[in-house]
Amino acid sequence: MARKKRQWSPYHYNHVVMRGNNRQIIFSNSADYQAFFRVLQYAHQKYTFSIVAYCIMSNHYHLLIRSPEVPLGKVMAIINRRYSEYFKQKYQYTGQLYERRYFAELVPSPIGMLTVSRYIHRNPISTNTPIVEKMEHYPYSSYQHYKYNIPSHHSFLDTTLLKTFLPQNSHAYCHYCEEEQNEQLMH
Repeated sequence: MARKKRQWSPYHYNHVVMRGNNRQIIFSNSADYQAFFRVLQYAHQKYTFSIVAYCIMSNHYHLLIRSPEVPLGKVMAIINRRYSEYFKQKYQYTGQLYERRYFAELVPSPIGMLTVSRYIHRNPISTNTPIVEKMEHYPYSSYQHYKYNIPSHHSFLDTTLLKTFLPQNSHAYCHYCEEEQNEQLMH
């Protein structure tokens, strides 16, 4: 049976998830995370794209990404192939690094963008045993750029768009992301 053809819209963001095969660790240490950021930067030099939220966990990653010039599949092919090559060479790994082809879901609305970005940013605190106490403490997520208004040295990261979907309060987006966390603390 043929795989379903992916939808691509140059005007919409996609929630992309890629998981390690058998849920194995694909990011073991800070050097691996940094290699992934170098891969993203390399891909961005080849094809322009924009990411408004990301979270790289040890066995998977999330991107909220838009590719306005070429189909998203071209961008993802570079990202996944280059990181896989890095991992296989570094760890003398053979076989398939990823579980299957990447998951991608088109996010058609501003409310959808807010919901998906909150989900992505909450990943480090939503695990069975939270990895960090607060989202902004996780170093491999774009959330710290929103929380502390830190400019990114990665040209693919856009932290302005999500803020425009909420009232003109610079902290409104962070409040939105942390809202569920605060409700859980009260119960």
